Amino acid sequence: MTLTPCAARGLQGISLCRPLTAYSIEPMTTDLTALFREHHAALVRVLYRRTGDHDRAEDIAQETFARAVAAPPRNPRPWLFAVALNLVREDGRKAVRQGRRLELYRAESPQSAPAADQALERSDDVRAVQDALATLTDRDREALLLKAEGFNYDEIAETLGLAKGAVGTTLSRARRKLVEAYRTQGGRHVAS
Repeated sequence: MTLTPCAARGLQGISLCRPLTAYSIEPMTTDLTALFREHHAALVRVLYRRTGDHDRAEDIAQETFARAVAAPPRNPRPWLFAVALNLVREDGRKAVRQGRRLELYRAESPQSAPAADQALERSDDVRAVQDALATLTDRDREALLLKAEGFNYDEIAETLGLAKGAVGTTLSRARRKLVEAYRTQGGRHVAS
């Protein structure tokens, strides 16, 4: 019987086929910890903006990192966000199949208690933006959210499965549609 070396490689080339020993777990744990520290907060922010539910955003982020342990990515940032957004879409499809509506956006809780008139105006503004965002396709909405999170065109393309040249067009179209939807609702022009 001939044994061949395992070709599976994890983060930074750590073999995933070695027996689990203290020696082999240490580098993988270190890499995962660094990956988590670097991307967790941004991932949860995007997921919260996408789902409107902080607890659900945390759950999806946890599932995303669990999948990163099972299949360590070569290019972590786009991979993590692509997996997370796919999990959100999967969750939405489940809700539709079960006849439930998935609430995509909710107003953020204010840090301090503003005056009542300011809170009402902010609530109306947030609702108008949420309604305008809801009119966009998933791809357009996600492209805008990723751009707002600081992703460059290459990362947006890889995350959403677009050609790099299509990212600018997608963002431009999404911004235009967002502004049009917002204006249609009588909102001020704040989205451009």
